[in-house]
Amino acid sequence: MVDAQRPAPEEIILYAKDAETKIATITFNRPEFLNAPTAAARLRYADLLRGVTVDDDVKVVVIRGVGDDFGSGADLPEFMEGQDSPEFRLAELRLENQGIRYPPKGSFRHGATISAWYANSQAGNRPLQELKKISIVEAKGYCYGWHFYQAADADLVISSDDALFGHPSFRYYGWGPRMWTWIQTMGLRKFQEMVFTGRPFTADEMYQCNFVNKVVPRDQLEAEVQKYALACARNRPTDTVFMQKVFFEVVKQYQGEYMGSLLSAFFESMGGHIHHDVDDLEMGEAIDRGLNDAVKDNDSKFPPEFRLSKSSRKKNG
Repeated sequence: MVDAQRPAPEEIILYAKDAETKIATITFNRPEFLNAPTAAARLRYADLLRGVTVDDDVKVVVIRGVGDDFGSGADLPEFMEGQDSPEFRLAELRLENQGIRYPPKGSFRHGATISAWYANSQAGNRPLQELKKISIVEAKGYCYGWHFYQAADADLVISSDDALFGHPSFRYYGWGPRMWTWIQTMGLRKFQEMVFTGRPFTADEMYQCNFVNKVVPRDQLEAEVQKYALACARNRPTDTVFMQKVFFEVVKQYQGEYMGSLLSAFFESMGGHIHHDVDDLEMGEAIDRGLNDAVKDNDSKFPPEFRLSKSSRKKNG
């Protein structure tokens, strides 16, 4: 599934651990594409976290991004390209070279198969839900889309004061796989505001609605994350952490976390049946005419403080 035009998953998702401190670090390393993971990179991410759960050398995992941003979501052009490639989809499902025929275009299963897969922790969208070690997300700059999923699913989120949180899908498609969890972490009123306006929320706003644990200046972010990671690693034995995580997982499943993922997947699968209003930006059309220009064009229709782009937010008109 590795595309020669895109970096290998091992280049996009870096991993290191310190057996002495029991802290592991997963780093998204594609800053020139705002740390967008490819489908193969998401699979690597899921596998790494499954290994962290088992690894006796690790008690805490810190998740961060290279450059100015945590990340702005998955590799959307790759996703759209994959829609025309059954071989790509089967590889994303970990089913390549097994003589399996992918459901044809025009069937409900063509889109629903991959949407349902995204609710599985092995797909790399929600693996933090099944992690039995402590996870800390270091948020900065853009924390959009797939990266926003990780922030929602992490145990702790430490953020720089310049971070923006949200999902471009609320403006360009309407759904996101972690919607149920965002309601639980942000609160219904605030999350409805994010969905209906499509606007990103600042770090301070996310702190006020209890999504973020701590907000610090950018130049203090790594030190603050390290302080939290060391405190978590030194607090209780790894066995205790495992039991604590099982307890919290039971609470989340009682609240319907996985059921919410399945519901979101179902509604995403129905996206092709949406009747668009005259001025709507359609994702397929946007990609055809140039995604960046189409997104900027649409962004300019909103008040500056509602815009997704950091540069556009600085403009007054």
